[in-house]
Amino acid sequence: MATQKRVRIKDIAKLAGVSAGTVDRIVHNRGNVSKKSREAVEKVLKEVNYRPNIHMSSISLKKKYDILFVSPKFVEGEYWGSIYTGVLRALDEFENINVSCKKLTYNQYDVFNCKEVYSKALKLEYDAVIIGPIFQKETQVFCSQLTEKGIPYVFVDSDVDQTSPIAYFSANHYISGYLMCKLINSIMKSGKKDIGIMQAMRVGNESANSTILRKSGFQDYLVENKLQSKIHKIPFSATEPEKNEGMFDEFFEENKDIGGIVVLNSRGNVIANYLNKKKIDNIKLVCVDLTNENIKSLKNGIIDFLIGQKPERQGYLAMKFLLEHLIFKMPVMVANILPLDILTKETIDLYREFNDLVYLDQYND
Repeated sequence: MATQKRVRIKDIAKLAGVSAGTVDRIVHNRGNVSKKSREAVEKVLKEVNYRPNIHMSSISLKKKYDILFVSPKFVEGEYWGSIYTGVLRALDEFENINVSCKKLTYNQYDVFNCKEVYSKALKLEYDAVIIGPIFQKETQVFCSQLTEKGIPYVFVDSDVDQTSPIAYFSANHYISGYLMCKLINSIMKSGKKDIGIMQAMRVGNESANSTILRKSGFQDYLVENKLQSKIHKIPFSATEPEKNEGMFDEFFEENKDIGGIVVLNSRGNVIANYLNKKKIDNIKLVCVDLTNENIKSLKNGIIDFLIGQKPERQGYLAMKFLLEHLIFKMPVMVANILPLDILTKETIDLYREFNDLVYLDQYND
């Protein structure tokens, strides 16, 4: 007599088109689940005559999962803060599982501090790591050591060459840079063709992983479209902001034909505040990341376009799929690229309200 194959949580999830966490909440009657999800799951449960595996549930409840989150330092409302908010939101899905998440952060403008934090991380005990990489070489070394210890890891924000994450969750930074170049060239006023690229000064003089990719996309758009724009680097200091106004004054005194500026990291508000203070209104501005300060400058009309990368969803999906991999042994797709959003002052409020409404349904259903 043939033995009936046991139907697992992840099998139910696949059949119902929802996450394993959603099925777990419905089976154990915990947490909020949309009506649509509940109906889909209950239909599958009935069709397969599902019976909860009490033994497996007991094991899952008793086992403790220690996750380490390593990223640049942040405060609420900043890009990396949004990623961490998503990580915590995913943890709410697994409230019946004993999961701890320790956070370690480093100065993203100091390669030496990054090395120190990575070294500290290697001395800790954990089951898996979520990494927010900035410096390529240092991250490659860190990941190599994690692999030697048999510790799985995932990336948020970007992938890193010569590493082997079980998955990464990111926007396409090359396309972001390509798009920023297209946007700035489409809105610059006639007569002014020079473009300024604002880039942070870093201790150790290494560009961020995502910035390198955006630069590549930006340059390729110029070449492909045979644009003769002169490109100027605009340096700024995130660690010594009091020096920025003087550096900007000197830059604009020497470069009179700047028609547009792109900011390749989340600090667009730095130059936006300067332009506003100096009452400079003939320079167009394209920036990236929906930080609180960037949104303020967008709504005030100083930033013309803002590129959104869904950082909270990156963090949410990274933690969600990592735990499903650890707990349910579910396979994870390695490359997980989230769409980019182009926001203006006219659309930003509608965009934020819409995302608040659909967030859970879109990623739990």
